[in-house]
Amino acid sequence: MLDTIASLLGLVSNNIGIDLGTANTVVYAHGKGIVLYEPSIVAVDVRSGKVLAVGKEAKEMLGKTPENIQTIRPLRDGVITDFESTKVMLSYFINRAIGGSIFKPKPRVVIGVPSGVTQVERRAVIDAAKSAGAREVYLIAEPMAAAIGADLPIEEPIGSMVVDIGGGTTEIAVISLAGIVISNSIRVAGDEMTESIIQHVKKKYHLLIGEQTAERVKIELGSAIYEGEERFMDIKGRDITGLPKVVRVSNRDVTEALEDVIASIINAIKSTLERTPPELASDIADRGITLAGGGSLLRNLDTRIEQETSIKTQYCEDPITAVARGVGKVLDNIDLIRKVSML
Repeated sequence: MLDTIASLLGLVSNNIGIDLGTANTVVYAHGKGIVLYEPSIVAVDVRSGKVLAVGKEAKEMLGKTPENIQTIRPLRDGVITDFESTKVMLSYFINRAIGGSIFKPKPRVVIGVPSGVTQVERRAVIDAAKSAGAREVYLIAEPMAAAIGADLPIEEPIGSMVVDIGGGTTEIAVISLAGIVISNSIRVAGDEMTESIIQHVKKKYHLLIGEQTAERVKIELGSAIYEGEERFMDIKGRDITGLPKVVRVSNRDVTEALEDVIASIINAIKSTLERTPPELASDIADRGITLAGGGSLLRNLDTRIEQETSIKTQYCEDPITAVARGVGKVLDNIDLIRKVSML
């Protein structure tokens, strides 16, 4: 009998946490951990309105579709720009995470969103999640979720500084006593790094390259500091005559292309530090700055921030999934959810 009850409890415990990112969506399922890490992309047949693919399958279609198929990023700069596509995407991810059993009730969903979202943008996320099958929806600011995922002492009277660099936004926050004391959200992050590389290659080499090519260049050659030893990579694109062409780019090129984006992020960190109360600033000087988010993995970014701020800078464990792990950790702690929720 007890085994049967435990089994039934296992069936209904299907709450999930979602890091709804501009570039990627990460899903945490109760009792399972991270179960999905997929690009935030939807492919649609514009003639019929039928959804053809979501996530990885849709990303593989980027830049390769005929006129009747459109690949859509439903979020831009961390907020919903296409409600219907977001609803379809969330529904797909929620069903993938909890399965389609008729015995499972609708889940409680906790979603990490940028700290700078407006009330209208918050409502759009909640409505999309409920339309996708959620029973209850709670929103947590991404830097708070990242701090929880990084096991920082958020409920203690200690200042912790988190810099979460995602695809669409960079979220900077000083956290103490389960609240965000000072925050800064700028719409400059990983996507802008990629776009800067596209524009630099176009200007210097008169070569048009796609987003996926630029992303590979960023990963292979990108750095926040030029390391002194030049490395090269051959990339393919289309030149001004419209013909395919191959050019060789160097890590010096890419570092130069990324400089304005890196400078914007560092200026935002400095601005946040300048507004931080002295006692909390003292804690940050002792404890350092914690980096999270996929965009933070740019080579030497931690070193560059440390050089510019004179504050020790370190990565949390697995920065890419920090927000998802954070929302996952609060799933069954309704008191903590209410403390840190944006609503």
